[in-house]
This record gives sequence, C-alpha cells and structure tokens, in this order.
Amino acid sequence: MLGGFAHAQAIEPMPFANHAQELRFQHLTHQLRCPMCQNETLADSNAPIARDLRNQIFKLMQQGKSDEEIKQYLVARYSNYILYDPPLRPGTVLLWFGPLAILLAGAGVVLVAIRKRRREGVETTTVGDSADNGEDW
Repeated sequence: MLGGFAHAQAIEPMPFANHAQELRFQHLTHQLRCPMCQNETLADSNAPIARDLRNQIFKLMQQGKSDEEIKQYLVARYSNYILYDPPLRPGTVLLWFGPLAILLAGAGVVLVAIRKRRREGVETTTVGDSADNGEDW
C-alpha cells in the first residue's frame, strides 16, 4: 500500500490547459534524460529530481517557453547529458561515430585474419607439394 502511495506521489497529475499541451509535455519529457537515473527518461523516472524537473518543465511551459528554450535551460544546468539525442558537436563526435568505428575496426581485424589464414593455407599446400618426392610415410 505504501509503494502505491509513493508512486502516486512521484508522478502527480498536472493541470494542463488542454490535451495538446499534455501531449507536448509528454513528448518533451520523453526526449529528456533523468540526471540521477542511468537510462530513464524524465517521464519514466520516479526519482525526486525527475519529479522536480517535470514540475519545472510544466512551469516553463506555462510561461510560454518553447520546447527549444526549455531544452536550452536544462542543458545549461545539466549539460548535454540530459538530452537523449545530443547534438553533433566536436565533443560528441566519438559518441555518434565511436560504435561505427569500433565495428569497422573489428571487421578489418577479421578480414586480415581470414586473408592471413588463406595465405598460410596456400603456402602450406605449395610447400607440401614441392617437397613431395613420391614416398609415403
């Protein structure tokens, strides 16, 4: 019973002016990461800071701020970490292209290993054929 009460306290309903504003709020909170949680959106997190940020986002929406202005406000406070889709900048190039570079490097290692084995197999066959003098063991 206490768990249900705690969950009800964590995600409290907001007094939205209309359904469009509620959808905008949901969309925005799904694009932002909880700074305390490992990999949860603000919409999904039950952490106290996520609740505070949801309330702050709601207040900023009531003040007439755009989604971009709200994101800039949060980035100024929590860095690009708060964005699930960080912008492509010199500091985030490795984040964007690192996995692809690792994948290509792994494919290169596999190709080199396959070619090396093929060459060794050809050389072994060639050496065995030239050393064959007709005698069987």
